[in-house]
Amino acid sequence: MQLTEEHEQLRNTVTRFVETEINPYVDEWEEAELFPAHEVFAKLGALGLLGIKYDPDCGGLGLDFSYSMVMAEALGNVHCGGVPMAIGVQTDMCTPALNRFGTDELKQEWLTPSIAGEMVGCIGVSEAGGGSDVAAIRTTATVDGGDYVINGSKMWITNGLQADWCCLLANTGEGAVHKNKSLIIVPLNAKGVERQKIHKIGMHASDTAQLFFDNVRVPRRNLIGQEGMGFTMQMMQFQEERLWVAASSLLALDRLIDLTIEYTRERRTFGRPILDNQVVHFRLAELRTEVEALRALTWRAVDEYVGGKDVTKTASMAKLKSGRLYREVADSCLQYWGGMGFTADNPISRAYRDGRIASIGGGADEIMLGIISKLEGTLPAG
Repeated sequence: MQLTEEHEQLRNTVTRFVETEINPYVDEWEEAELFPAHEVFAKLGALGLLGIKYDPDCGGLGLDFSYSMVMAEALGNVHCGGVPMAIGVQTDMCTPALNRFGTDELKQEWLTPSIAGEMVGCIGVSEAGGGSDVAAIRTTATVDGGDYVINGSKMWITNGLQADWCCLLANTGEGAVHKNKSLIIVPLNAKGVERQKIHKIGMHASDTAQLFFDNVRVPRRNLIGQEGMGFTMQMMQFQEERLWVAASSLLALDRLIDLTIEYTRERRTFGRPILDNQVVHFRLAELRTEVEALRALTWRAVDEYVGGKDVTKTASMAKLKSGRLYREVADSCLQYWGGMGFTADNPISRAYRDGRIASIGGGADEIMLGIISKLEGTLPAG
């Protein structure tokens, strides 16, 4: 895809923000297992970075999806995975369906302040018994007069401890599991909502919660789009989410390789730099080549998506490749750091922990393989 001067200006803006407003505080936030989402999002909102692809009527910049992916790629400069993931949830996971299918009233109430950074959002799809299997969710929203009454729970919810609202997928009827679900905006200060912190092996700066809903009442006007279309809308939304995952990994992977080249050039064993060993510099060359291949695939998918094409297959391929490559790069680089790579405060070990979620969240590797196989026509009959 051919990027313009405007794309590069946006990239520079995001990069400067990362260098001044995020990276100086990453170690502190990692230690606290929390970053100040409202504070950071307010600064992002003031720069217009939370609504790049959204309508100016809601405070967005009105640019196409490629600009959002430039931001996602630039967030790879952050020295941890948790903060970019939290930002990505706000920009490309909890808001797309609201923007595309929400009423004007609903968008003014929830999308506009989210673009401004005045509100933090989260996406409520996964449950303890249904993560990648979206059709298996059990949370219900039953009609009672002018309200939905919501019961159930959601698991692994990024931003869940700090979020003001949740884009919730719930069963609103009986019948076919792909046609009985709806997306509903749920204020998280509503009576009957409880939050419980989840401790993770990585992504420490990003808060993650289990949300519980006990007879939570929300007005029926909080429905996004049509009742029963929630599964379809969520599947559409996943394509942007998966491209975001792939794009946000690119510079992060480059950085791991750069750091490892620098370290192995300075670190000496048996009288010479580790980097001088052919097995090391050949392996790093292979990894860099893999990152460039992922970059080409990701931007091809973005280009096609902006052009109006169905990118379900290429987006799934990019998501699959990015998750697996993150694991491969982090593991290989950590090996060359030796004992230092196994210390907790090392940038490579942090990436080793943080990157593992990329093969799970947003659809596990196996789900991506299933989608690709289906579109290739290679799934067995029945």
